This record gives sequence, structure tokens and C-alpha cells, in this order.
Amino acid sequence: MAKRDYYEVLGVDKSADANSIKKAYRKKAIKFHPDKNPDNKEAEEKFKEAAEAYEVLSSTEKKQKYDRFGHQASGSGGFGGGQGMNMDDIFSHFGDIFGGGGFGGFGGGGQRRAPRGGNLRVRVKLTLEDIANGVEKEIKIKRAMPADGLTFKTCTTCHGSGQITRVQNTILGQMQTAATCNDCQGSGQMIDSLPAGVSADGLERKDEVVAIKIPGGVQDGMQLRVSGKGNHAANGGPAGDLIVSIEELPHEDLQRDGKHLHYELFLSMPDVTLGISVEVPTVSGNVKVGIAAGTQSGKILRLKGKGLPNLEGYGTGDLLIHVAVWTPQTITASDKKAMEALRKSESFKPNPSKKDKGLFSRIREMFS
Repeated sequence: MAKRDYYEVLGVDKSADANSIKKAYRKKAIKFHPDKNPDNKEAEEKFKEAAEAYEVLSSTEKKQKYDRFGHQASGSGGFGGGQGMNMDDIFSHFGDIFGGGGFGGFGGGGQRRAPRGGNLRVRVKLTLEDIANGVEKEIKIKRAMPADGLTFKTCTTCHGSGQITRVQNTILGQMQTAATCNDCQGSGQMIDSLPAGVSADGLERKDEVVAIKIPGGVQDGMQLRVSGKGNHAANGGPAGDLIVSIEELPHEDLQRDGKHLHYELFLSMPDVTLGISVEVPTVSGNVKVGIAAGTQSGKILRLKGKGLPNLEGYGTGDLLIHVAVWTPQTITASDKKAMEALRKSESFKPNPSKKDKGLFSRIREMFS
């Protein structure tokens, strides 16, 4: 499903200032906060969607890129962490938006979230063929995981709540505050049985093969997030994420321009004069292309749908074939004699018509 416009998500106009955007996000976040909508998957997704929109629109640099390029700006390193956000990211990144402690009157009384484990990062190299079709890659990683035989028990300090509640007497009466339990770091549990030879946090580094589904249309520098495949946290806290950075390998014949591809086709003068059928490479195999007699050097032929898919689902790009007449550097005596005869022929004297496009028109066509 295509992403909604970020301004539509927050319910603000493009002319909204930073303060208006912040107020709109806070309103949405309070409405869809998990504490107010327990076990409501739809509300949770809208909460994440609002956080993603605010992450972009609250940043001057990211907002400028989004206003200019839309969601496609994320494909060139534009938005970074906005994609694939999880609840822990949102609470850690935007906790200050709610004024510190409780979240508009709720959120402070429940169990504190245990610290997440650290994220892991890998780089995946993809060919244009991989990018055109989408691909599943199996990546071997080494991450911190609970040791075999490790067991936990309820924290004796916070009794499993993950927080310590303190009551203080003030001139305004009793005030109750809550803080994360230092003994269990908010997880609500402690190590009960630690296997021999394992570090005090109960974690050990283990190899794991992770299958990563990469959609068609990704771009170089884009990052994908695999939730829960990073390092585990101590005391049974949730694992971090695996961040996958995309590296696009250069193609031998094709050049990429967004969702479009370009190919430079060199032909001899007899080829373009008489016409010829040639094979042209694409990301799905070679295809035959007919070159009409009299084709001019610099002409651009367009093969519809032979480019790359759009990551947002807006169709497929084209393959643009740039015809170039190859001029030989050395020729034989007989070739030279034949060329001299052709030079005298009226047929080979330049005689462009108004319909023959100049350089500027060909460049404009290429980017249309």
C-alpha cells in the first residue's frame, strides 16, 4: 500500500510552521497512544505513521527534501530512520514531545519498557537484475543472544513492574513519582541461573542466518530494517534491529536514472543508413530492436516498461536507447576510396529538415 502524504497524516497544511506541526503530532499521538488503545493494532499503526511523519516534517532538511521529492527522497538517503519505525524508536526519539513524564495523563502508570539491545548493521550488494525483480538474500550475522540454559526470575526490587514508585510529602500534599528500577533496568526480571563460562549479562555471540526480503526498486544507500534481529538486551529485554544498507553494483551496459535505464547503442554508418535489427540488453534479458533506415545519430528510442519498478508502486520505468554512429579511427585504402565516392554523393550531404530534432530537444525528450 502506498504511503499517505505526511501533511495529510498530521492534518496540517504545507505552510504550517514548526510549532503547528509539533502540536498536530502531539494531538495524533495522544489519540492513538498504545496506553489509550490497548491491543488495538490499527491505532498502533496510526501512532507509528504519525511519528514517521513528524520525524520528517520537524526536520528542516528532511522537510525540504520531502516537499521537493515526496516519499522518493528516502531512496537517496533522504529520511533514514523514518521507515520501519518500531514502538521503542518512537518512545526513545520523541519522548520529549509529551513534556517529560506521563503522556498527557496516561502512560506513566504502566510497566516501564526494558532497554532494547543494540542494532546491527550489514551491507547487501545488489545487481540491477536483483533490484528489478526484488530478491531474498540470506545473510549470516553474529549477534548477542541469551546463552543456552539461561533462566530468569521476577525482580525482587520492583516485583516485576520494572519501576520503583516513591511517595513524597510536599506542601501541596503527597506526590507520587515513578522511576525505572536500577536492579533490572526496567525489564521486571533478573537472571536466576547463569550457565558456566557465560558473562554476567547472560549473553553470548552466536551465528545466525537471516533471510531478508528486498523489494524491487530499492536504491543505493537506502536502508531497510529487520525488526528484532539485532543484539539481545540483558535481563531479557527486547532485541534491537538489523539495519540493512543497500549497495547497488554497477551494470556492464546499463546506466540507472531513478526508475529509468539508459543504454548507448553504437552503430556503423551503413547500419543507420540501411537500417538493421540489433539485440539490446535489458534487466530481463536481451531484446531485438529494429533500427529504421535513415536513423540519425543521437536519436533516443524508448522501450516502455523495460526499466525498474518504482518502490512506491507507481509503475515501471523505461529503457532509453541512445543511438550513436561509430566513426572508425583507421580505414583501408579501398574503404577510403569508397568513402570518397560517398562524400561526392548528394545522398550523403547533410540536409536536415525542421522535424529533425537538435541536441536540446533530444535532451528534453530524454528527461520527459
